[in-house]
Amino acid sequence: MSPEASLWDSEEDLRSLFQEAPVAYHEIDSEGVIRRVNNAECSLLGFERSEILGKYRWDFVAPEEQESSREALRRKISGEQPIAPFEREIIGRNGARHVVEIHESLIRDQSGRVVGVRAAMLDITKRKQAEEARRETEERYELAVRGANDGLWDWNLKTDKIYFSPRWKAMLGYEEGEIGDSPEEWFGRVHPEDLGRLKVEIGVHLEGHNQHFENEHRMRHKDGSYRWVVSRALAVVDAQGKALRIAGSQTDITMRKLAEQRLLHDAFHDELTGLPNRALFMERLERAAVRAVRRDNYLFAVLFLDLDRFKVINDSLGHMIGDQLLVGIARRLESCLRPEDTVTRLGGDEFVILFDDLKGISDATQLAERIQQELGRPFQLGGHEVFTTASIGIALSETGYQRPEDLLRDADTVMYRAKALGKARHEVFHTGLHARAVERLQLETDLRRAVERQELLVHYQPIVSRESGAIAAVEALVRWQHPQRGLVPPANFISVAEETGIILSIGDWVLRTACAQNKAWHDAGHPHLRVAVNLSARQFKQPSLVDAISRALEDTGLDPRFLDLELTENIVLGNAQATIETMQQLCAMGIRISIDDFGTGYSSLRYLRRFPISTLKIDRSFVRDIDVDPDGAAIATAVINLGHSLRLNVVAEGVETTEQLEFLCAGGCNQIQGYVFSRPLPPEQIAGLLKSRYLMPGPARAKRVGAPPSLLTSPIAQVS
Repeated sequence: MSPEASLWDSEEDLRSLFQEAPVAYHEIDSEGVIRRVNNAECSLLGFERSEILGKYRWDFVAPEEQESSREALRRKISGEQPIAPFEREIIGRNGARHVVEIHESLIRDQSGRVVGVRAAMLDITKRKQAEEARRETEERYELAVRGANDGLWDWNLKTDKIYFSPRWKAMLGYEEGEIGDSPEEWFGRVHPEDLGRLKVEIGVHLEGHNQHFENEHRMRHKDGSYRWVVSRALAVVDAQGKALRIAGSQTDITMRKLAEQRLLHDAFHDELTGLPNRALFMERLERAAVRAVRRDNYLFAVLFLDLDRFKVINDSLGHMIGDQLLVGIARRLESCLRPEDTVTRLGGDEFVILFDDLKGISDATQLAERIQQELGRPFQLGGHEVFTTASIGIALSETGYQRPEDLLRDADTVMYRAKALGKARHEVFHTGLHARAVERLQLETDLRRAVERQELLVHYQPIVSRESGAIAAVEALVRWQHPQRGLVPPANFISVAEETGIILSIGDWVLRTACAQNKAWHDAGHPHLRVAVNLSARQFKQPSLVDAISRALEDTGLDPRFLDLELTENIVLGNAQATIETMQQLCAMGIRISIDDFGTGYSSLRYLRRFPISTLKIDRSFVRDIDVDPDGAAIATAVINLGHSLRLNVVAEGVETTEQLEFLCAGGCNQIQGYVFSRPLPPEQIAGLLKSRYLMPGPARAKRVGAPPSLLTSPIAQVS
């Protein structure tokens, strides 16, 4: 036996003391192999002694630190590195990590040669955690103090008064003297859904359970909107640990919140209604899907409910009544279900039901009818009698779903179909709906972000005067430069925008863009150019329409006399008296009104005489075959004559050929618009066309003189 081996087997009288020592202890040889280890170190690492002996010391540290541990041992054995206490993170069973302080001494044989190292380890994990927590607390406090651009507040708990800095008030749209010093100035502006959690977290911090306070919540701005803020603070306590004051900062994080696409569910139940939340619902839906695979003839259904007219109730009676209504609906839905079923509030006014273990689709439809009956009874809320209904979509498990979330998706899809078909009804999903729904929903999602991402463009199509041969006006036409689909024409997205209400923001943007562009052309030397902008049905019905147009003109500096608003016949005939009043207000500002697509609606000449209209636009369907179809030619001629008899300007749109141009000019049409001159162009190309003196040849401008096709080649046609 070698001298080194005999050394490890000696000192038998010290073994008992070594094993029972309360401090973790081990001995390694010059190669780093663990030769001895006591009970305390086995307990710290979570391994049996047999699992430790014979292993290298660096087997119990992180892989990235093993080489440095090996090199350190070599330097200590050789005397290149002095023995000194050091800290290291060790890894025990199941990856458990501990920070230890290690004290070492060298082991020498009888000749004085170093043959190993003794090491005692103190577990300082908790101390390190406490130091890190204290460091984080100090950093947060420094952040609050440094945040000069943030709103600062200081709450004196003895007087129950809060100092709010001017920046704190300005963040919510208020002046210095508009907010007092009571806690209600803060809590009264917190969104009802966030208030409870905010108060709880402040209380937890004041009681000393958390070393610092931080909470994200919504605050009501002076304009009625909600802004997301994060509040951070530290409490000041007396010698007995009682909080005397709490001071901190408020930071506006609205933009960050809007950019984040997340939905955190940190509990299993909805705070407002007490119903299971989405996380718990999806867990139960997954279990139902597993049962459906394992059990024959097992069926379940998902019912997706969306309240009809809930926004009207919320807006008219207030959020408190709206919340009470949601709670009342939750209770009635529960009364319709069995204990094994699940009803969840997904958010807002959307609820979803997992209807478990049913015999067939008739069970699900009967449940939907029972729910409609329950919701049909009035709710007594805050002295108001409130009525509501729901649109319900039903998806059955037998359709063959691979993922439970697809069942929820399809129930949602068919719910929108029920809403589109008249509301207060239910519809059952079938597979043919999916492809259409995916495409439409994706288009709607992309369209909602198109304005903020600046994907929309406005192109302009010239409207040429027959008399002068020059551009008299341009029509503003919206285009969508989709990042994947390319340039999307309006026919592919305007109907979706109308149905979803997105047309309101798009229409306002187009109006402002067109007015600003026309003002720029005026300033560039074209002071008589007019711009025509189409108004959608939703826009025209807005009570604030006149004010919105007035603001757009004021903000862009465009003279109202150079703005034409184009309306279709169906829009102006919807409510004759209201339409006349709106149109008269617009005309009083100097704006001109045009009837677009004239002849395609259900016009009444009696109404036409009453409306303050300046222009009729012949629909392209009558112009298309004007040179080959006698009926189309007769209609176009009749519209021109009708317009002139009413002293109206007449514009033909969709003119594509020289033959159509010749016929319309000979018929006395005042202005021409179409591909025969130019397709809709970006503003920079329109600017080039505006420099042309004449854009229609002389013979074509004559009222009754036809022009040979060879002469009807305009500079615009060449440019486009």
